Amino acid sequence: DHERIKHEGVPNVCAVQKLIGTNRKYFTNCKQWYQRKICGKSTVISYECCPGYEKVPGEKGCPAALPLSNIYETLGLVGSSTTQLYSDRSNLRPEIEAPGSFTIFAPSNLAWASLPAETLDSLVSNVNIELLNALRYHMVNRRVLTDDLKHGTSLPSMYQNLSLQIHHYPNGIVTVNCARLLKADHQATNGVVHLIDKVIATTTNNIQQIVEIEESLETLRAAVAASGLNNLLESNGQFTLLAPTNEAFEKIPQETLNRILGDPEALRDLLNHHILKSAMCAEAIIAGLAMETLEGTTLEVGCSGEELTLNGRPIIANKDVVATNGVVHFVNELLIPDAAKTLFELGQESEVTTSIDLFRQAGLSSHLTGNERLTLLAPVNTAFKDGIPRVDNNMKNLLRDHIVKDQLSSKYLYHGQKLETLGGKELRVFVYRNTLCIENSCIAAHDKRGRFGTLFIMEKMLTPPMGTVMDMLKADNRFSTLVAAIQSAGLTETLNRPGTFTVFAPTNEAFRAMPRGELNKLMGNAKELSSVLKYHITDEILVSGAVGALVRMKSMQGDKLEVSTVNVIQINKEPVAESDIMATNGVIYAVNSVLQPQASRPQERGDEPADPALEIFKQASALSKVNKNLACPWFSRLLAKMKGNPGTI
Repeated sequence: DHERIKHEGVPNVCAVQKLIGTNRKYFTNCKQWYQRKICGKSTVISYECCPGYEKVPGEKGCPAALPLSNIYETLGLVGSSTTQLYSDRSNLRPEIEAPGSFTIFAPSNLAWASLPAETLDSLVSNVNIELLNALRYHMVNRRVLTDDLKHGTSLPSMYQNLSLQIHHYPNGIVTVNCARLLKADHQATNGVVHLIDKVIATTTNNIQQIVEIEESLETLRAAVAASGLNNLLESNGQFTLLAPTNEAFEKIPQETLNRILGDPEALRDLLNHHILKSAMCAEAIIAGLAMETLEGTTLEVGCSGEELTLNGRPIIANKDVVATNGVVHFVNELLIPDAAKTLFELGQESEVTTSIDLFRQAGLSSHLTGNERLTLLAPVNTAFKDGIPRVDNNMKNLLRDHIVKDQLSSKYLYHGQKLETLGGKELRVFVYRNTLCIENSCIAAHDKRGRFGTLFIMEKMLTPPMGTVMDMLKADNRFSTLVAAIQSAGLTETLNRPGTFTVFAPTNEAFRAMPRGELNKLMGNAKELSSVLKYHITDEILVSGAVGALVRMKSMQGDKLEVSTVNVIQINKEPVAESDIMATNGVIYAVNSVLQPQASRPQERGDEPADPALEIFKQASALSKVNKNLACPWFSRLLAKMKGNPGTI
């Protein structure tokens, strides 16, 4: 017997899990051992004699085999005395006592007691027709054991050959017309008895016909007709329709509903999101299960106590309406898939609500609700933990550069791809081993693909580049000494040409921190200076969001640089002062120390001019005069001091 749990020296004992606080029992086999929890509730395990065996005083377990009886007698032995009584009253008894080969799916006593009073009255007031027909619908004219009950098949009943829908689930649960087999495979001399947990009703309608006759599905009926899904819901197959009631549609803002109903593609996606690819009876769900919809999305179908849940919410109003091609559960909330949503709707239910509000303030809402193909690069709410920016003209322009003029999918982006924004800028895509970044902002979560637009959730605001590496260095007075050194070493042209440089740019403070003699020697030797500067440059672009624990990069000088992150980005274990200053041909990190390649540690040499740094500083001074933004008080004082007293700094 497949339900028998073997215990050492304890014969013919079966384990039963009873759900605490309910009358539900699960006769477990090894496949159906439910970790002592069913629908989130604990179970108590007890042991009973397996079908067909009984206890013997003073002996362990259930050693005595009972002689086989006919089906009528067996009904009394398995806890279905009500079915036995009704078979007697309806004159079915002679048939199920006589020789033959039958299967009866016998409702438990509790199942009969749970029937609505009016249903039971109509059956027992007309025993010779209604009750007899109802019982014969529970029967098959041959012996069928659980191993023969294959998933998605149907059996002809003994009432007008009307079909019984069989489902045999991977978790071991077997249902007939969505009634669960409680105790299966009780052998009788003339067949087999399966105890079930419901009285089953005849099923002649397909899913489409159920939608057409149910008053509470009127809106769904119109939606199905408009989308052309009628044929599918009439077709052979095994589907689950999560049928939104009229009430479910009424909960949706009218504007949203009209938009979806007026858009055939969005409507089809919406309805397909309510159709599961397989027939799922409520009784088969004992824990959360991710199920694929016809739209290709997944829904979490689960249960909490007696209630069936969708995505964790108990929104199923009426379950297990059995159809010839599946099962219908009525739901009182509409499940709108991302594919039917606007960018605005996607944003409102994601962790980017602050960004969405900024786009609205910037007057960009029409792009978020319209039918342009766009991708919204929306920084996550935590990007604004230090304060929300004011939406002035500059911010409006920047926000326009967070909307890309194409509906993208991040998995198809490639390294070096250029994306055109509403603001007319080109943003670059950088693909790293574990991260995908657009300019200096990396993607923080999975895309949400809407009807026309896709939402990329970004880790921070991005800053489009404004010029080349040289342009950016010249425009920032922290780097005036570096700019002069680059010019002196002949690297200006390199850092102006197209490329993908990462520059660890020493600030004026970094040069000031160098010992005087070291600085002099460095500045007086163009070859040495060029080598040290090249050690600060790599020809692959690395933005801070792509730095894992440690990244090793080859510098243009040849030695390796180590970029790491421990709360802050570090280069050769020195923290950087500022990350991700974006340029059209690379990215700049401000560093407050001059990095020394191993081979270029300064040697004392006596053939250098007394004060070679002066020329470099003069160049930097001339640069400051050209660009007033670069004026730097300490630098002017330093220059004056040097002129007055050459040889000292």
